[in-house]
Amino acid sequence: MEPPEYDSWTLRGAPDQVAMARRLVTAALGSGHPLHDDSVLLVSELATNAVTHSASRDGGTFTVTVLSSQTRVRVCVTDGGSAAPPCACRTSLTAQGGRGLPLLEALSHRWGFSRHNGVNTVWFELVLVTVPAGWAAAGV
Repeated sequence: MEPPEYDSWTLRGAPDQVAMARRLVTAALGSGHPLHDDSVLLVSELATNAVTHSASRDGGTFTVTVLSSQTRVRVCVTDGGSAAPPCACRTSLTAQGGRGLPLLEALSHRWGFSRHNGVNTVWFELVLVTVPAGWAAAGV
C-alpha cells in the first residue's frame, strides 16, 4: 500500500479564497481522482464557513490540509475560531444558508470537528467504495 500524500496551505480569510481552496484540493488530488468532485464540493463548504462564520473573516487566515491516497481523502479546515462550535443544524427549505455541514454529513464517510483555544478544525473523510462485479445485474 502506498503512503498517503500530504498538502497544507494557509489562505487569507476572504471570500475569494474559497475558489482558491477548491483549486488547491484539485491540485493535490488531480481532477481524475475518484473522490475529487466530492472533496472539492465539501472543501468549498468548509472554506465558506471559515470566511463567513469565524474570526478568519476579520483579516485572519484559515488552513486547508489534504491527506490522500487513491482510495481515501481526508480534508481539514482550521479557522480563526468562533463564539459557538460548528453546528449541523437543520434549516428550513427556504433558508439561504445552513446546508454546508448537513451536506458534509450526507456525503462523507465520517466527519467531525475539534475546538482548541477557540480555534475550530472541521474535517471530513471520503472513502472509495466499489461495487462488486455483477452486483447490479443480480437485482439487489
